[in-house]
Amino acid sequence: MSTYKEAGVDIEKADRFVSFLKERLNNLNKNLKQALPFGAFAAGFLVEDCDLVITSTTDGVGTKLKIAQNVNVHNTVGIDLVAMNVNDIITTGSKPTAFLDYIAIGKIEESIINPLIEGIITGCEEANTPLVGGETAEMPSFYKEDEYDLAGFCIGVCKKDEIVTGQDVKEGDIIIAIPSSGFHSNGFSLIRYILEKHNIKYKDYIKEFGKELWEILLTPTRIYVKDVLELKNKIKIKAMAHITGGGIPGNLVRVIPDGLRAVIEKYPIPDLFLWFQKLGNINKEEMYKTFNMGIGFMIIIKEKDKEVALSTIKDSFVVGHIEQSKDNSKIVLNDI
Repeated sequence: MSTYKEAGVDIEKADRFVSFLKERLNNLNKNLKQALPFGAFAAGFLVEDCDLVITSTTDGVGTKLKIAQNVNVHNTVGIDLVAMNVNDIITTGSKPTAFLDYIAIGKIEESIINPLIEGIITGCEEANTPLVGGETAEMPSFYKEDEYDLAGFCIGVCKKDEIVTGQDVKEGDIIIAIPSSGFHSNGFSLIRYILEKHNIKYKDYIKEFGKELWEILLTPTRIYVKDVLELKNKIKIKAMAHITGGGIPGNLVRVIPDGLRAVIEKYPIPDLFLWFQKLGNINKEEMYKTFNMGIGFMIIIKEKDKEVALSTIKDSFVVGHIEQSKDNSKIVLNDI
């Protein structure tokens, strides 16, 4: 059985670092008027003498970039960069208002840098978020000429009384799922590890999907901004989760209050994830802890608002509910 740790990603060690960071930041930020708890999908602080909360995120694309560089296709990962940030921002109920990028590259080549920027602009257009600045660092002694890394930064704004924290989640609430467009931007260290193990090349034709593999893997992360903000204007949203690294168990848990748990019912898993699970001989539990498994975003609402949610976000569906937790567990996956 292949595992994420075998592929070089130690989630337990990363969790220990987060705990260390939390301890250090509690002292550093003791005078900051925080509007969101540590560990939320975005940071948030109150503006003095104002009813606004400013939220912020930073994120990258990860080792998905290795695939883009291998096949020399650079016009989609910029969309991923925007998506990873704006999707986090909107979990707080904030509207993304500004985006900045950082590109570190071995050598500035128009054939690489231009499609990167075009992808970022496309993502910003889809998220209705201005690209207000950035930095491009040419680092020839640090990266190979055709290598680069990306980081993004997003600023959001929300009225104080509209911030979404999850604290209002109650027993009987329902969980709405919005599908992903594929792997999005997480789990690629494991994907690359298993593909190399089976000597599968990115330009191999995958008959099950009628495409070359790189086309499947470089499908951009779906941007949920317009759907979520439209729904927020219609009903009260209690909590939201962007399903990224850690999958449903590692992300939905961040917005479930103590004493409650989210019960996720069995739902149709897209063929892409089943194909990869079989290829890598990965057990179901690890699949759910590594990949989004076909769900890119989750929203918790009152049961009475179900029809409004489903009609507003056309491809969404009810995937679970909230109930009392009898054993301190916060997530129950009925498919495992």
